[in-house]
Amino acid sequence: MAMRLTGMNSGLDTESIIQELVAVRRTKVETAQKEQKKLEWKQEAWKDLNSKIKSFQNKFVSNMRLSSDYAKKTTKVSNSDVANVITGENAVNSVQSLRVERLAKTAYLTGGKLEGSEAGKLNALTKLSDITGSQVAGEGTITLTTGKGSSAKTVDITVNENTTISDVLTQLKDNGLNATFDEEQGRLFVSAKSSGEASDFTLSSNDANGLAALSALKLTEDADAKKVDGTNAKIFLNDAEFTSTTNVFKINGLTITAMQETKPGEEVTLTTENDTSGIYDMIKNFFKEYNELINSMDKFYNNKSGKDYDPLTEEEEYSMSEKKVEDWEKKIKESLLYRDENLSDISSALKSVMSSGFEVNGKTMYLSDFGINTLGYFTAPDNERNAYHIDGDTDDENTATAADKLKSMISNDPDSVVSFFTQLSQKLYDEMFDLSKSVNGYRSYGNFYDDKKLTLDYSDYTSKIANLEEKLFAYEDKWYAKFAKMETAMAKMQSNSTAVTNMLGGL
Repeated sequence: MAMRLTGMNSGLDTESIIQELVAVRRTKVETAQKEQKKLEWKQEAWKDLNSKIKSFQNKFVSNMRLSSDYAKKTTKVSNSDVANVITGENAVNSVQSLRVERLAKTAYLTGGKLEGSEAGKLNALTKLSDITGSQVAGEGTITLTTGKGSSAKTVDITVNENTTISDVLTQLKDNGLNATFDEEQGRLFVSAKSSGEASDFTLSSNDANGLAALSALKLTEDADAKKVDGTNAKIFLNDAEFTSTTNVFKINGLTITAMQETKPGEEVTLTTENDTSGIYDMIKNFFKEYNELINSMDKFYNNKSGKDYDPLTEEEEYSMSEKKVEDWEKKIKESLLYRDENLSDISSALKSVMSSGFEVNGKTMYLSDFGINTLGYFTAPDNERNAYHIDGDTDDENTATAADKLKSMISNDPDSVVSFFTQLSQKLYDEMFDLSKSVNGYRSYGNFYDDKKLTLDYSDYTSKIANLEEKLFAYEDKWYAKFAKMETAMAKMQSNSTAVTNMLGGL
């Protein structure tokens, strides 16, 4: 911008005069900027609220529409030290007897202490010939056998006097075992990577140098090696035998983890039944999420405390404390959805479904039939009049002392509970699906507000502000040019006057 020199000849404060002349147009720019800032905050408010609505839809509404969603079972174990049971959806109500005869074990070989290790001279790079007492004097073969019976597999490991402890460990690892050498203890430790008979292993040799290598490494029974065989777990459920390579059994909807062998003559009882607390908790959490959502929506819709407030300019913010600026903006943001049409549509749809009746066994039932009600207009706090409370809910101080009708009905008449809530959830799902359909130019699929329209409006403000600023600068430049001409004219007049004075003074 070119430097402007004003008022030098006229003596006028032309800068202030020009700013007064353009003030109205500058106000138009600031007004548009404030409206765009409000729109930006409105987009942020809707994005946050939209996420909450979708969370409620995905976490609860979508997952409570089918009767299978309520097929919750639990299994009690008479001796929890013996087994742990996870109950699947397909498990049937039953009382069963369990005996754990044998736990699965992982094959493990603890080598004897290598001779010469006391002096701390042995490590993974030690050759077989350098181990005290080693009689390896040429090439030999160690045979590794994994598995048992017809499924057994064998691998030959070639060794000689120059083979190191590390070489042996590497070949064992390459063939599916865990193998380490503890220098401090002077022992080799070899184990299978999984439990069960199929992962059991043995180390043997049919030649002198192979046997000498195993002996030097202390991996034979006569060398104080300790071997634990890999075994399968065996249980009896209702006297039927089951085996597994692990301690986990999946039988008829139950996942049984054996943890301890039963004592002779002992039987553990597994009692599978409907998980009333699981169904109750699911419904309770549904209402907790719904209440938080509807309370938030009502608060936005009814709050007009900052409706007539505008975002602050930089000059206005500078004159206020940071806390006052924060409070000012918070007041505006909380009132941006006051009487919002989209918000009204969604809120009304949800409330309408929740107050609906559904036919259950030839009778129309409502939430109140399950001991679930709102508190009433004069009892509930502001913006919480549409929240539901469950009678007997120990976490709700408003209804904790009432009889727990819902829990009683889940225990005594679960089919009616499931029938009602599946219908309620399905209707909510259908309404929410319709409310989040794509609308050309207004809404993206899956959103509950006019995200496209708000984005377009924001872009329009950007263009509008740029146009207003361009007109402002042009108008401002026009006045600077006019005052510049005036200053030039006055300068010429002063110059001519001075010339005449000088001429007359020179006579």
